[in-house]
Amino acid sequence: MLPELQTEIPGPKSRSLAARLAAHECRNVTFMNPDFPIFWQRAAGNNVWDADGNRYLDFTSAFGVTGLGHSPPSVVSALHHQADQLIHGMGDVHPTELKVAVCEKISHLTFERWGCGPGKTILGNTGFEAIEAALKTSLLATGKPGVITFENAYHGLGYGTLAAGAMDRFRRPFASQLPDFGYSLPFPHCTCGQSRECTPTCLSQLDSLEAALRKKINKYPVGAILAEPIQGRGGKVVPPSGFLPMLRLICDETGTLLILDEILTGLNRCGSLFACEASTTIPDLVCLGKSLASGLPLSACVGPAELMDRAWPASDGEALHTTTHLGNPPACAMALAALDLHSAPELARQVCDRGEYFRSQIKKIDLPSCGRIRGRGLLLGVEILDADGRPDRAATSGFVVHSLKKGLIVLADSPTGNVLSIVPPFDISEDEMNCFASCLQEYLTSLPGSIS
Repeated sequence: MLPELQTEIPGPKSRSLAARLAAHECRNVTFMNPDFPIFWQRAAGNNVWDADGNRYLDFTSAFGVTGLGHSPPSVVSALHHQADQLIHGMGDVHPTELKVAVCEKISHLTFERWGCGPGKTILGNTGFEAIEAALKTSLLATGKPGVITFENAYHGLGYGTLAAGAMDRFRRPFASQLPDFGYSLPFPHCTCGQSRECTPTCLSQLDSLEAALRKKINKYPVGAILAEPIQGRGGKVVPPSGFLPMLRLICDETGTLLILDEILTGLNRCGSLFACEASTTIPDLVCLGKSLASGLPLSACVGPAELMDRAWPASDGEALHTTTHLGNPPACAMALAALDLHSAPELARQVCDRGEYFRSQIKKIDLPSCGRIRGRGLLLGVEILDADGRPDRAATSGFVVHSLKKGLIVLADSPTGNVLSIVPPFDISEDEMNCFASCLQEYLTSLPGSIS
């Protein structure tokens, strides 16, 4: 449904709640100014209602979590059913049947489906926990602590993920407490404008990267390469089509593990069940999260049984890596219901089709300030540029505020802050996509110096 606003934005209840929160929450957590935030009260499908009763269109999927829409009926039903039986278990001591079923389902959708035999999973609560489980796995399996990551990566904000490699703004304040085992290299950008196949000119940039990777692996004790198939928070950056196959080849030749962070890109977000499948690249370890349980915290680090058994010893009663809420029963119940929906082959095709339609509508905005459209499927980014063609952070932030006042929930990302992040639920309608495009054109046309 399209937006329906009843108050000014933010409304009086949201403003009151913001004042109360500011008095009791660390000021670094929630951004607040006269235009932010709105306080969510309920959500369904592609819509969110705030505490003042205003209805919004959500183009964020709540940080990529609700690709299946807010509160999908079968997932909510699973939650209600489980909540009546058991809310918390003892995940690494006395597990539930649900934990068994989730691990089996994840194995089926990943390494079994890729023809590698059974997969084994380490469950966690949020994405960075899955990444840190993968980092531990690589050290145990290879005996080498080094990890190669890529500039402007985002793998979460835990100390292990920050040490491996992160955007400078997140890493720098804590650098004095971080161990030095990460080696960062530039992430290659697809410059030819294609979403799947690249020209020779675009692919040529991989040559220097391959040389740099081999040099790092030969010089340092590198046990793993950690990469996003498409950079998410880094600005929806699609690499050349040969990027993941090149990483796979280097890892095979050097005995290095390939860890793919599919926390945002996985589960149909990019038009295939996992983004790595677009280049038929099979990782050694894959990390999942965000939409895995369609709303409750759940993440997974998954690897082939042979690798996981080689890396990790059998439990002697004390797990080397665990959490109190590991295998939380309601989260597992929701994940099973969500994965059933994600397993439908037509869902990936739907994401591709709607992603192409969304692109086509944004491309109609014939203004210099509307730059390249990045991404794949329904993981899209739109560059906002100034009159000289440079990244325009101020105008991008301005649109986030402008769109919120029109009833659209939108975020911005990239190191330069000038990429509008478009990550809507998968069943976003043409009318809803048109609403976004119209709002963006209206805003960009109003900017000083715009050419309509």
